Amino acid sequence: QVQLVESGGGLVQPGASLRLSCAASGRTFSSSGMAWFRQAPGKEREFAAGINRSGGSQYYADSVKGRFTISRDNAKGMVYLQMNSLKPEDTAVYYCAADFRPWGTSFRFGANEYEYWGQGTQVTVSS
Repeated sequence: QVQLVESGGGLVQPGASLRLSCAASGRTFSSSGMAWFRQAPGKEREFAAGINRSGGSQYYADSVKGRFTISRDNAKGMVYLQMNSLKPEDTAVYYCAADFRPWGTSFRFGANEYEYWGQGTQVTVSS
């Protein structure tokens, strides 16, 4: 049974920082690329950041590039999202996603390409 548990969300002012964490259990963590998606009210779930199995490659949506950093610790089964210079438009529920089906050389950017999801953590950026 795969479990993904996010933490670290909250209410912050514009320009502040937050660090989200996702704890994974139940499968060999290093066999899955990992991703953070986010969903704002009334909008579709969208890709925010991703990291390959080894942690050597990171991928970002244009809207967060230069402000967010994704990282992982395979020994601990953890993936992180450091979010700096937060903007009101970053307000959303943030979800951690994993998929343990065989990965090729291409990263997966679509929500429908991930089998396992956390429960989500709310990030609200407001003055």
